[in-house]
Amino acid sequence: MQISGSRPSALEAIFNTRIPLIGDVHLPPLPGTPRYRSETMIAIIDRALRDAEAFEKGGMDGIILENHGDIPFLKPNEIGPEIIAAMAAIAARVADAAGVPVGINLLANASLGALAIAKASGGRFIRVNQWVNAYVSNEGLVEGESARALRYRKQIAAEDIAIFADVHVKHGSHAIVSDRPVREQAGDVEFYDADVAIATGNRTGEAVPQDEISAIREGTRLPVIAGSGITVGNASTILPLLDGAIVGSSLKQGGVWWNPVELGRVKALVEAVKPLRTGSPR
Repeated sequence: MQISGSRPSALEAIFNTRIPLIGDVHLPPLPGTPRYRSETMIAIIDRALRDAEAFEKGGMDGIILENHGDIPFLKPNEIGPEIIAAMAAIAARVADAAGVPVGINLLANASLGALAIAKASGGRFIRVNQWVNAYVSNEGLVEGESARALRYRKQIAAEDIAIFADVHVKHGSHAIVSDRPVREQAGDVEFYDADVAIATGNRTGEAVPQDEISAIREGTRLPVIAGSGITVGNASTILPLLDGAIVGSSLKQGGVWWNPVELGRVKALVEAVKPLRTGSPR
């Protein structure tokens, strides 16, 4: 086991390109959630496939599936089997159709479920919003998932599935760790064996503060990507500071996360990022 020193970049291994762009497929409400309106699974899968296809046609390098329509979110241990089953069915279809790597984000913070879905569907990575430490979220107190997740990943022989972990997660209060700077929290994410660190804004669609990116970089040698807020307008300013990005809201019709992906917006972002990929590697 490697305790210290440089690790191979999981980002490069998965995407094989500089500054990969990962399109976020925000799924509609799934069966059993408060906003679900009896939409068939076939219809939900078709919608996910259309968004994934638009991302891929537009030139995105990867796709992540997220059950963002399941508002309000449950804590990890309260998420029912109906959600795991639905996500696995959707992910399997998307991964089979897509020519780019697919990841899973199971909200809220359900790393074991996300690993199970990725293992069953051929996913290459998962996103975990609270990997270490704890914070007070909209769901209440949310604790780090790393210890359970890494053991579970070992048990199901899924060590080829990478962990993308938020450092200073959005949608909550960080009072519990307010005595520890962001750079230390970034170090915790690396020490607890995440593969990629994520910098985010305060809410969905908000840009990542540049000082937060700098603080995360000070604390970790892991690749650092944006988890929110990248647009055509700010890509040339923010992405040179990062190793990649997950992008969702700004690529949807009207810039609204629950709307379908707009191919023209995707192509415009990809074009804006192309010049950034010709420079020297970090």
